[in-house]
Amino acid sequence: MTKLADHLTIGQVSDRSGVPHTALRFYEDKGLIGSERTAGNQRRYARSVLRRIAFIRAAQRVGLTLEDISAALSTLPTDHAPTKADWARLSKGWQDELDARIDALQRLRDRLTGCIGCGCLSLRSCGLYNSDDQMSRFGSGAVKLRPAVEGGI
Repeated sequence: MTKLADHLTIGQVSDRSGVPHTALRFYEDKGLIGSERTAGNQRRYARSVLRRIAFIRAAQRVGLTLEDISAALSTLPTDHAPTKADWARLSKGWQDELDARIDALQRLRDRLTGCIGCGCLSLRSCGLYNSDDQMSRFGSGAVKLRPAVEGGI
């Protein structure tokens, strides 16, 4: 059996992780992963970076932002792969946010069913299409670009 190399090229990391070279460079620029440079200025990644990449991808799949992921990874040592216990601890902290997102998606799904029946898709009154329109009470269009009027904005 062949021993795995302690350090991997960017191509090897890309092949093993399924993450394109460009994304690996992006993750590195964002400080999510790190590499060492050879004398010829080529990247070399510790094998443990594969686990960090799996961690990043799993967190992205559940809808976390790169900022959330970066904050989580900053609590972990950079010299070894995140463990199952690390993931359990961090994911527990994300449960409230994920529960809120699930609730919002369920409410959206329920509204969508009613909206399909209605068929209006009105830009003025559709609660689904334009649910957060705070400016509608001032009229339609780009009301902030209009000259100020008495009693208005």
